[in-house]
Amino acid sequence: MNSELDSLIHRYLDGNISAEEMSQLNRFLDASAEARREFVERLNLDSAVAASAAGWEQKQTEPLVKSSPSAQRMAFPPTRRWLAAAACVTLFASAGWWWQGSQRVLATIVNDAGVEELSKGTKLRGETHSLKGGSVELVTALGARVVIEAPAEFRFESAQRLHMLSGRLSAEVPPAAKGFTVVTPSGDAVDLGTRFGVDVPPNGAAEIHVFQGEVIAKASGDTNKQSLRGGDAVTMDGGSSTVRELRSSAFIQADEMNGLSAGLAAGQRARSEVALAAMRNDPALIALLDFESEQTQPGIFRTVQGRWPGSQAPEFVNVGDHLKLDVGRDREWPQLTLATWVRLDRLGAPYQSLLHTDGWNKSNPGQVHWMVTKLTTMRLALFANTLTQGSDETNGFPDSRTSVLPEQGRWVHLAAVYDSVAKTVRFYLNGQFDKETHQAIAHPARLGPAQIGNWDQQDRKLSGRVDELLLLGRTMNDEEVRALYEAGNPYR
Repeated sequence: MNSELDSLIHRYLDGNISAEEMSQLNRFLDASAEARREFVERLNLDSAVAASAAGWEQKQTEPLVKSSPSAQRMAFPPTRRWLAAAACVTLFASAGWWWQGSQRVLATIVNDAGVEELSKGTKLRGETHSLKGGSVELVTALGARVVIEAPAEFRFESAQRLHMLSGRLSAEVPPAAKGFTVVTPSGDAVDLGTRFGVDVPPNGAAEIHVFQGEVIAKASGDTNKQSLRGGDAVTMDGGSSTVRELRSSAFIQADEMNGLSAGLAAGQRARSEVALAAMRNDPALIALLDFESEQTQPGIFRTVQGRWPGSQAPEFVNVGDHLKLDVGRDREWPQLTLATWVRLDRLGAPYQSLLHTDGWNKSNPGQVHWMVTKLTTMRLALFANTLTQGSDETNGFPDSRTSVLPEQGRWVHLAAVYDSVAKTVRFYLNGQFDKETHQAIAHPARLGPAQIGNWDQQDRKLSGRVDELLLLGRTMNDEEVRALYEAGNPYR
C-alpha cells in the first residue's frame, strides 16, 4: 500500500486529520478502487456496514470521506455507489468472512506446538490472547501466515492489524494481504509483501527483522518512516529507529511448525528428559546446564523459551551479552566431550563463542575455546596444541568440515570430542560424525572460569540461544552422540 495513503488513513482513524489531508485522502479514494478497499478494511466494519444505507446515499457533491473523523463513515456519491459496493463485495468474498451477529473471524489457528491456551481450528476475533508456552501458527482472513512464539500477548484489531503487546512473531504475507501491520508499544511494521519478524520483549524496545521483501518501520512518535528490505533490521526505541544486525534465528518460521508439533506428539520431550537423567548419573559428568533451575546463572542475557514449550534458555542479542560459569577447575581432563543445542544467527563477526575459558596464555596450556567460525564451521582450540605435519587445516586449529548453521533458524545439535591420549578431535553435527583431526601436540584440557558469548572481545560475540550445555570428562563414541541427539531432537 502507498505509504502516504497509509498515513492519511491512520490520521483519519485517530481523528487528527487536517482539512488539506482530508482532501488528499478523498483524491486517493476517488482515483483507486484498491485504495477504497483498503480504507473499508481499515475502518471498523461494523460501522461501515451500518453506514451502507445512509452514508453511500449522500449527494454527489459530498466528499468520499466525511470531514468529521468522529463520524467514522464513508460517503460515496451515487455515481460511485457501484464502486463502493463492488469493493466491499470483493473484500468479503476474498477474505471468506462469515458473520455471526456483529462478530467476524480475523484469523484461524492452523497449527500449534505445545500451546495450552489455543488449539488448531480456533477462530480469532478481537480478543486478547496470552501464551505461556509453545508456538501457534495462524492464517489471517486475507491469507497472511503468522507464527507466534510464547511467552506472548496479542490481539487482532482487524485482519490487517495485529497488536503485539509482548512476544515474537514471524509473518509470510501474500499479495492479497499486502499492508498487513504489526503494532507494538514502540512502533509499527507495515508489510509491503514479504517475510519478516517482530520481537517485543517484556522489557525493552521492539525489533523488526526483514528476511525477504520490504517492510515500512515507523517508531512511535516519529514522523518519519523507514523502508527496510531483506537483510535489514532495526530497533525502535524512544521515538526513533536504530539499525541493528539481523537475527536470522530468533524467529520460528512456518515451515518449522510441523516438525515441532510432530516432535511433541511423538514424545520427544519425555525422551529428552530420560537422556538427561542418564547424563546426570554419568560418573564422568563435569557439568550439565539445562537452564531450568531457579538458580540464576551470572551474566547478561535474555531468558527466553528453549526447545520445549515453557522451557527456558539464555538468548544472546547484543555485543557484551554473555553467561559466566566455573566448572572442572583444579584438575586436567585428558578426555573431554562438549555438546549443546543451539539456535544461532549468521553474523559477520569472526567467531561466535560457545565456551571460552579465561586465561588463554602460555602459562595455561590446554585452555579450551569452542566456537563457530566466520565460515560457519565448528572449531575446538586448546592453547599450545599443534596439528600434525601436512594437515589440511589452514588456520592452525581443528575445524569441522560442514557448516553448522542452517539457512533459516532451526535448533541444531553440536558436539566436539577431544582425546589428548589419542591426539584427536572429532566433530558431530546433529548426531552425525563430521570430521576427525589429528594433533601433533595434545595437552590435557583445562577448564575453570569461562564464558558463553563475548569472551572480553567483540569478535567473540554470540548471537542466538543455547540449550542444554554438556561437559563430560570422557569421550563419547559415535553411537552415544547419535543417541543423545535423537533423544533431544525437538523435530520429527
